[in-house]
Amino acid sequence: MKIATFNINGVKARIEGLTHWLQDSAPDVALLQEIKSVDDGFPRQIIEDLGYNVATHGQKGFNGVAILSKLPLEDVTRGLPGDDADEQARWIEATVVGDTAVRICCLYLPNGNPAPGPKFDYKLAWMDRLHARAVALLAEEMPALMAGDYNIIPQAEDAARPDAWREDALFRPDSRAAFRRIMNLGFTEAFRSRTAGPGHYSFWDYQAGAWDKNDGIRIDHMLLTPQCADLLRDCSIQKEVRGREKPSDHVPVWVDLAA
Repeated sequence: MKIATFNINGVKARIEGLTHWLQDSAPDVALLQEIKSVDDGFPRQIIEDLGYNVATHGQKGFNGVAILSKLPLEDVTRGLPGDDADEQARWIEATVVGDTAVRICCLYLPNGNPAPGPKFDYKLAWMDRLHARAVALLAEEMPALMAGDYNIIPQAEDAARPDAWREDALFRPDSRAAFRRIMNLGFTEAFRSRTAGPGHYSFWDYQAGAWDKNDGIRIDHMLLTPQCADLLRDCSIQKEVRGREKPSDHVPVWVDLAA
């Protein structure tokens, strides 16, 4: 089972690039973030015509997440538990059954800037809720993963210029500590389990020639439960997608599971 996570940065604005990518790369499951569309406005038919089942949790103009799957989607749930008043569309999960059933969670973690401030407080509170959901996933003892745009730079090696990010919400000590707290529950960060060292990024800003300079950061992650990590064959970043016409500022990150 090949699963990709991809912050598409506006599904309607990038539908041509998205459909080309789906046809060319053919993920079994694609997890999209920042679809920036309400559910009724999502270009569902175009995606379904490519052979995908579609589940969305949308929001007008902002946020929004989606799961596209060539396999049936079962037990779809929307919204991260823990705050019934939270109206931001940042979480969707479903079970996908191939050779093995896998619980797949797609997330778009808050950016948190400017920090400190209310947006940063929301980010940390959201990560507390994510920690609680992670504990519950582990307790279920089934293969599961939490994948998406985490808006977290875990280590200095995950940024071309780490000093430029020291005061940013993506790299502040509180953000990184909250990420480690989740990791320390027993999750495997798929990419780092396969690839070490600097120079590997999943996001390049549109400004200041960041792509041409390879001035990137790695903020799109896949966290696997132990049962899911046992199925891991490989994990990679599809960097070349950033060089295509009208790209997102993110690129897909892939896992290949024996599932």
